[in-house]
Amino acid sequence: MGQPRAVVIGGASLDMKGRPKDALLPGTSNPGYIRISHGGAGRNVAENLARLGVPTVLLSAVGDDAAGRQLLKATEAGGVDVSRVLITSECPSATYLAVVDERGNLALSIDDMEVMKLVTPKYIYAHRRWITQASMVVLDANLAPAAMKSALSMANKAEVPVCVNPVSLALAPRLKSLLPQISVIVPNADEAAVLCGLPVSDRFKAISAAQRLVSMGVDVAVITLAEKGLVYATSEEGGHVPAIGIEIIDPTGGGDALTGALVYGLVNDFAVSEAVRLGVSAATLTLTCTDTVSPRLSLEALYDRLII
Repeated sequence: MGQPRAVVIGGASLDMKGRPKDALLPGTSNPGYIRISHGGAGRNVAENLARLGVPTVLLSAVGDDAAGRQLLKATEAGGVDVSRVLITSECPSATYLAVVDERGNLALSIDDMEVMKLVTPKYIYAHRRWITQASMVVLDANLAPAAMKSALSMANKAEVPVCVNPVSLALAPRLKSLLPQISVIVPNADEAAVLCGLPVSDRFKAISAAQRLVSMGVDVAVITLAEKGLVYATSEEGGHVPAIGIEIIDPTGGGDALTGALVYGLVNDFAVSEAVRLGVSAATLTLTCTDTVSPRLSLEALYDRLII
């Protein structure tokens, strides 16, 4: 691979996902289906980008174990350069456990991302050449705060735009003070409410929240609203893109697919309004398969589902 157009710094994990056959009953065993796939917010975005033809390097850490080897093999097969991923015997590879209800909506999840503590400012600095020469850097909030600040500072000095995925409600607060350093942010409704301090109970309030995030320093704010689609805002425009009506098979990875397609559009100089529509198309494709990253993802598949 030559010089990458995208550098993704974030988590890579083995995803275990369970779905009951009938209504989910708490406190007892539920007959259902369990699937294992390759995930992690950063890794997912990287594979989505690579499948869309963007040369992408992943900076992350995995354990020196079977799960780590599986993750690296699968990610490389998806087209991502994983040659700089840290392999360690200090921690096991990250794992994500999700339980969805009978309709495919997330009921609860637990993630063990302890290995990400090894993605340190020193590790970031060692890979500064790729970061400072990229077209865009993508970060996920699994990064330790010091590593996040180091990556943002390095990219900002080189005038490389940075897209950030807050990942979860628990991790989103660590981004509040960093918003002026972030070019693009893609929270869901709950994460956006934490970041900007406004309630996000409907799409009209979501647009206000996106506009607030822009006033707080980001260039592009995209707030995902599940079955209600998404809203977006910049200093010049904003709007709502409805979701595409589908039956959800598995919600895991939908937001990461959206982020990957959004970044694809932005690094290829698409208008924000078109880039977010590509994102909705990518999320739709991913939500209708059991894999965290759809093996069917391609530009052709995106445009087939595109909302005009």
